[in-house]
Amino acid sequence: MNDTPSRDIINHDASEALAERIRRAEAEGSPLRIIGGDTKAFYGREVEGEALSTREHRGITEYDPVELIVSVRAGTPLRELESVLAANGQMLPCEPPHFGEEATVGGMIATGLSGPRRPWAGSVRDFVLGTRIITRQGSEQRFGGQVMKNVAGYDLSRLMVGAQGTLGLITEVSMKVLPLPAATRSLHLEMSLQEALEKLAEWGREPLPITAAAWLEGALHLRLEGGPSSVEATARRLGGDELLDGFWEALREQQLAFFGAESAHPLWRLSLPHHTPALELPGVSRESDVLYDWAGTQRWARSDASPEEIRAIASQAGGHATRWAGPGGAPQEAPFTPLAPVVEKYHRNLKTQLDPQGIFNPGRLYAAF
Repeated sequence: MNDTPSRDIINHDASEALAERIRRAEAEGSPLRIIGGDTKAFYGREVEGEALSTREHRGITEYDPVELIVSVRAGTPLRELESVLAANGQMLPCEPPHFGEEATVGGMIATGLSGPRRPWAGSVRDFVLGTRIITRQGSEQRFGGQVMKNVAGYDLSRLMVGAQGTLGLITEVSMKVLPLPAATRSLHLEMSLQEALEKLAEWGREPLPITAAAWLEGALHLRLEGGPSSVEATARRLGGDELLDGFWEALREQQLAFFGAESAHPLWRLSLPHHTPALELPGVSRESDVLYDWAGTQRWARSDASPEEIRAIASQAGGHATRWAGPGGAPQEAPFTPLAPVVEKYHRNLKTQLDPQGIFNPGRLYAAF
């Protein structure tokens, strides 16, 4: 592999200093609040502990554009990594949100959040090949991908995705990347929500080059990506108007007017199975209060209904609901759907095995662990 990436990228290995701080925290039983760019601090519960920053531990350690594999330290700014990939005609297919210029690769892995391309390309977890992790004992270990198997039996690399730093400190990640599409076209089609859901279900049964689909304020927004002839032919078939540049980035970064609208009602993110019909949500009476992303599998809604009501409706549909503070917002007291007893048992057992003293981001996901 190429171990000499762009000269513009700062490379600095701070793993030993991070490991020493973790060893001290384990010995003292003192909790740590892990931070990178801190752009996603709103996502989860408030953590009480001494700040442990990964920002100095940065740089691309290996990159093989031919094999489509990159290894990068956790404190590396996400935009730096994307810039290097773009210069080689490649991208992170999961299209992770930044929510700020300081976003890091570690934050992308810890939160596991993906952008508009997620239903067609896959999630962050789908592209993780391996990780380096500093355990509670302060030892750096490698897991997953083309490296040593985790002797505990867990696929720890993938477990770290979305764990919010509660299981250990991610220091490096190896990921699969993909080529940038040869052609891109975005469309704006005026239609009702019901018609949009029907069309998306119909088009989903065909090999169309759709890589993003969102409905809001009476219109379906589509992104087509692939070979020039396929994209052009599909655009002619579907019709509609050309969508303004920047829409998908604004959606990904939650900079659309929908997310900035003043409202006394909390914002909810509903994650639902494919082809779930429109749901009747209490407290939602206007079209401007809802936004459908991921072809309807991710839905945003403002409602003054109780968390119990919203989550019961999402659960009955086979999904779950998260109360969303949004970029710049304060952490919520109970943002995530409570775990079922059996699932909670597994979460608790895993936390106990990997972090028995609770030094890594305690309470970030749930109050109990």
